[in-house]
Amino acid sequence: MRKKGKERGHGTTPRKRKKFRRDDLELFLISLPTVIWYILFAYIPMMGVVLAFKNYRLVQGKGFFGSLFASDWAGLKNFEFLFVRGDFLAIIGRTVGYNLIFIILQMVVPVALAIMISLLLNKRLSKICQTAMFFPHFMSWVVASYFVFAFLSTDNGLITRFLHSIGIDYNFYGKDANSIWPFLLVFLNQWKTVGYNMVVYLAAVTGLDRTYYEAAMIDGATKWQQIKEVTIPLLKPTIIIMGIMAIGGIIKSDFGLFYQATKNSAALYPSTMTLDVYIFNALTQNNNINMSAAASFFQSIVGFVTILLANGIVRKIEPENSFF
Repeated sequence: MRKKGKERGHGTTPRKRKKFRRDDLELFLISLPTVIWYILFAYIPMMGVVLAFKNYRLVQGKGFFGSLFASDWAGLKNFEFLFVRGDFLAIIGRTVGYNLIFIILQMVVPVALAIMISLLLNKRLSKICQTAMFFPHFMSWVVASYFVFAFLSTDNGLITRFLHSIGIDYNFYGKDANSIWPFLLVFLNQWKTVGYNMVVYLAAVTGLDRTYYEAAMIDGATKWQQIKEVTIPLLKPTIIIMGIMAIGGIIKSDFGLFYQATKNSAALYPSTMTLDVYIFNALTQNNNINMSAAASFFQSIVGFVTILLANGIVRKIEPENSFF
């Protein structure tokens, strides 16, 4: 009897929960396509990093991997083309400068738009505004560049023709336009990316606990005070994470923006030559897959280091908001 009571009583050791339940299976199946995508397009291609240190030559009858193992090691020779240009540091500085402006604006403008749209009482108008701002995200730079060219073309551009009608002849793709293209590039970047970032922040705003706002209204807070004291502090973790992720690409540039939108005009290189444009021009001249792998590896390493540094700074200041 004592044995039975002990088995049925509270003193018995609880049964271990099954490690893999039906709910876990459903979640696993939902995440499986994403896992497969990352394995195929993110992790398996990492093996190609070795190309950056190889003098790859295709050997007949051996295929890609056979040729890869048969190719000679090149050390750091494939990285030389990144540094042989005299103004390489200026190119790096220009790339970082543009990205810093983009990062700052992408943490300010989308947040402001998300807050304003969340305050709209007319839900239909809210949906229209979201769609109008989000639509450019789906447009490729190849298509967008034709719209830009339609306005700025030397012969038949709308803006060019208007300026010509008032007695001003201006070539937007000439040397004199280097002073105006930085502003155009910033504007085009915001036009294309602000919608996507705005939707991310809007989702965060709509998910905030409404009891904070109710408490603020009871205390007599105005709309601006609610935004300043409630919305922005609660959005801070999302803003920080988005900022850290953006900093990871600080040495990369939107190739379509700087190459397609500017028509790769050599006259505009003093204001539009970023690292990606320089790498593309160098690789099209050399047609060397090893140099391409070296450039990609260099950008990835710098991006990885900047993410670690940014996350380390955040972890020192506000540990609860760090990425990892």
